[in-house]
Amino acid sequence: MSTLDLIFDTSGHAGLGGEGRVPRVVLVGAGPGDPGLLTRKAYDALQAADVAFFDELVSPEIMELLPARTRCIYVGKPCKSGAISQGDIIQQLITAARRGLKVVRLKAGDPMIFGRAGEEIEGLRAAGVAVDVIPGITSASGAASSTGISLTHRDYAAQVSFVTAARREGELADVKGLAGAGRTLVVYMGIARASALSDALREDGVDGALPIAIVENATRPEERVIITTVGGLADALAHNAVRSPALFIVGDVVRTYQGAHVSAAQTLAPL
Repeated sequence: MSTLDLIFDTSGHAGLGGEGRVPRVVLVGAGPGDPGLLTRKAYDALQAADVAFFDELVSPEIMELLPARTRCIYVGKPCKSGAISQGDIIQQLITAARRGLKVVRLKAGDPMIFGRAGEEIEGLRAAGVAVDVIPGITSASGAASSTGISLTHRDYAAQVSFVTAARREGELADVKGLAGAGRTLVVYMGIARASALSDALREDGVDGALPIAIVENATRPEERVIITTVGGLADALAHNAVRSPALFIVGDVVRTYQGAHVSAAQTLAPL
């Protein structure tokens, strides 16, 4: 018997309106954490959900918006724990949708930006399950807005790139040509690969004094911003005990930051 069979055996949901209905899953972007940034369409999907499968980084404030009747199933994958595979998640979504339930797959940020939405859409469609996607504010946009660091700026950067620090097999993403003068690089999920990232940027000719903003818990009440440099990134993370969710904004746009901060380098050199 599957996890869903156990959960819904006595819930009263099974078989309600399932006959003749095309099974469907709605992928919902929860944004970076502030519930006020959730789209109206996403909010409506949460209110209609019979079951919501949620990730590790979906904020508690977003989860509180779900109705009490909604079954909430955690399918997060904390770093290196391997608690649940992507295939298992997809199979649980298929099972729930085929039972006639209104299924929400709730993802932090935007499902289509480093949210593995592509794999889930492909798996669901292959099983005959229809998929709707409701976008969310990605963490880079949330962090830029909450810190006041514009990712593009006519004086500093006409180009911005988003990368995730680790690829499928754990190797560092290719960052060649993505950071330096006139460019902003935003790195998602980079805490565990900070030393390798710093080394890769230096090997690519990036100045070790180029500033980095480490934004922890962007848009949430506990948001913290730490200003450091490419050369000081690993030390800043260790010294300040930075924890996920956090992202790095790399580039001269960081010089525009006006908030109080902790800095491994103490001051940023003027342009």
